[in-house]
Amino acid sequence: MDGLTPDRKTIHRVINNISIPAKIMIRPRHGNFIYKNDEIDMMISDIEYCKEIGVEEIVLGVLNKNSEIDIDTTSKLSELAYPMDVTFHKAVDCTPDIFVSMKHLCNLKNISSVLTSGGKNYILDSKKIIKRILKEYSSKLNIIIAGSITKENILLVHREIGAKEYHGKRIVGDLVL
Repeated sequence: MDGLTPDRKTIHRVINNISIPAKIMIRPRHGNFIYKNDEIDMMISDIEYCKEIGVEEIVLGVLNKNSEIDIDTTSKLSELAYPMDVTFHKAVDCTPDIFVSMKHLCNLKNISSVLTSGGKNYILDSKKIIKRILKEYSSKLNIIIAGSITKENILLVHREIGAKEYHGKRIVGDLVL
């Protein structure tokens, strides 16, 4: 959960120099996902910039003081992002009840995907939770599985989980732009 919004120069360079889809993280700082108004304003500005240069998808996550999904702010940001797709990131794993959170995300406009490790650091430690999430929500949301997935364990994880999409910076090895 350490991804932050890249600087605009990097976003522009990536969007103009790769031919595969890229999802841009909209996250102003490390730490929790409870943002102050000025941080939300930064997120709005970053979303508008991404839209302006033709980014196709962004990734964001906002929680309230109870560590539940901040429905109002998430709705506002995801609607602002349109026509870009929006992935709600692993902030969902920090919520008190991931199933309630998933239900809320299904009802928000323009949230197309959710990135989750089922609340655990290692995906196979939450195998039962992930399988239930896939069963209950994959018809409404693209569920992207994360959680210490590497090029060494991806085949095992896929055999155990059977998801359609996985995320992990160590799946493909070192990449340099």
